[in-house]
Amino acid sequence: TGVVPFVALLLLQRRPVASRALLVTGSGCPSHSLCRSNVLEQTRKQVAVLNATAQELFSLYLKCQGEPFSSESDKLCNPAGIFFPAFRVNRTSERKEVMVAMYKLFAFLNASLGNITRDQEELNPMAKELLERLHNTTKTTRGLISNLTCLLCKNYNIFQVDVRYGDSSKGKSAFKKKQQGCQVLRKYVQVIGQAARVLLPHLSPS
Repeated sequence: TGVVPFVALLLLQRRPVASRALLVTGSGCPSHSLCRSNVLEQTRKQVAVLNATAQELFSLYLKCQGEPFSSESDKLCNPAGIFFPAFRVNRTSERKEVMVAMYKLFAFLNASLGNITRDQEELNPMAKELLERLHNTTKTTRGLISNLTCLLCKNYNIFQVDVRYGDSSKGKSAFKKKQQGCQVLRKYVQVIGQAARVLLPHLSPS
């Protein structure tokens, strides 16, 4: 499998990629000046915002899809059958391990939000509040990825990480697009709370 640089990962956010975990250290990190002085504080706030708004985003998404999603969300949005990055770190894990796991999680989420937003612009173009929340979540997620990139480079000289993305929804039926979106967002609600509990203690100044 190929190793994808951070910048390329952002450009290839909608491309399905399946690959093993791989860390690369060396002299390839960009200048540490890319890190803002308040990067830890900013990262903590971004994680907190995503955690605080995840359930509202999922609930609004369901409302905008109509039936049968509104009444059968437990069945239709069960995420058991979809890929979502494994999240096996905890508060006692090494800080570097946590940061890498977080990067993989939010890179995946960023790509998934791109798919969901594209589909909703097609299927529910008048759902202004939902589209705005999707765009805002994507904006926060991209900022978080940028900060995690900076922290991995600055603290561990890690500049490349393999990331596996989920399947694109292109070419699927409207129902399947709606279902894939609600499965991803349901899983996101489940994982973001755990991610926040694990990551926030690791974002205190060293």
